Amino acid sequence: MSDPRERELAKLLVRFSVNLQPGENCLINAVDVPESIVEELVQAVYEAKGNPQVNMTTVRIERALAAGATDGSLAVWADCDVYRMKKMDAFIGIRGIANPRESATIGAQYARYMQAYNTPVHHEVRVPATKWVVLRYPTQLMAYQANMGTREFEDYFYRVTTEVDYQAMAVAMEKAKAFLDKADRVEIKAVGTDLSFSIKGMGAIPCAGRKNIPDGEIYSCPVKESVNGRITYNTASTYNGHCFTDVSFTIKDGRIVEASADDTEALYKVLDTDAGARYFGEFALGCNPKITFAMDNILFDEKIAGSIHFTPGNAYEECDNGNRSAVHWDLVQIQTPQYGGGTIHIDGELIRKDGLFVHPAFTDLNFA
Repeated sequence: MSDPRERELAKLLVRFSVNLQPGENCLINAVDVPESIVEELVQAVYEAKGNPQVNMTTVRIERALAAGATDGSLAVWADCDVYRMKKMDAFIGIRGIANPRESATIGAQYARYMQAYNTPVHHEVRVPATKWVVLRYPTQLMAYQANMGTREFEDYFYRVTTEVDYQAMAVAMEKAKAFLDKADRVEIKAVGTDLSFSIKGMGAIPCAGRKNIPDGEIYSCPVKESVNGRITYNTASTYNGHCFTDVSFTIKDGRIVEASADDTEALYKVLDTDAGARYFGEFALGCNPKITFAMDNILFDEKIAGSIHFTPGNAYEECDNGNRSAVHWDLVQIQTPQYGGGTIHIDGELIRKDGLFVHPAFTDLNFA
């Protein structure tokens, strides 16, 4: 028997997040999730008078495809899925977590898959050309990551996904967007961090339930070569199957020139994926007041109230500094007191201190 809250989640995704209209095509991409949530999503698409398409797979199958891939097989795989994606008006990507280390021993092959498949299918078609939303489905492993029992985590999951008033959050973001649209100089200071860059002309994109569930961030993009200083991230982040901790970058004229982590060699392999991986494609303020701790799950961690993420790699076309990369790695720094605090100044004005917004253009986001 399915959890009745799955139906509410499906309706939120179809009716609000991608705002599906009659006659539109919607691809449901389901990885390691039960059939029940996929059935609810299909029903919700039909109720919206849309046309559902379904792809169901597992991370083990994805690994097998990536591990043995040749240039030819990747080209065929990408070509077929680019064709399908171009037929879609909307995309709902829902993924459980079975084993976040599944690709840990195939780093080079997985990086090639990300570049030859993920970039053309997702970065070049899905992201700019569809109404899309991505989310995780609650699993026992996610409960473990959150240091909770499974039922306790399921209650938490639905609380931070379906019980958030995203329309109120969107209204609260309007003043913040107006401020950021006119902003130039950003200065961030925290433990191991003294960073400055420009967002002049980049604008800001509010995220209140349209692209991610859960949601709660407003992002901009640094002018590509304006970034200087040092940043240290204080949350764990799994990338290419390795859980990185204590990631720190030294940046000069936009480019990462030094890096360190628990596994510095593995970190440099990510940064050497392509030229764009050493530049930054996103600067974001996390502001979901119901999410307050890190659990090595980026769709939750990047929304933490009092956090920032400063992202090596590809920039989104909605807010674009021109950087292109197969990498887009949302590394998170939390600035609440229990994580060491920190300040954000924009054009000389204090915006946030120790994780709490203090500028009137942003204070509504403390509670939205």
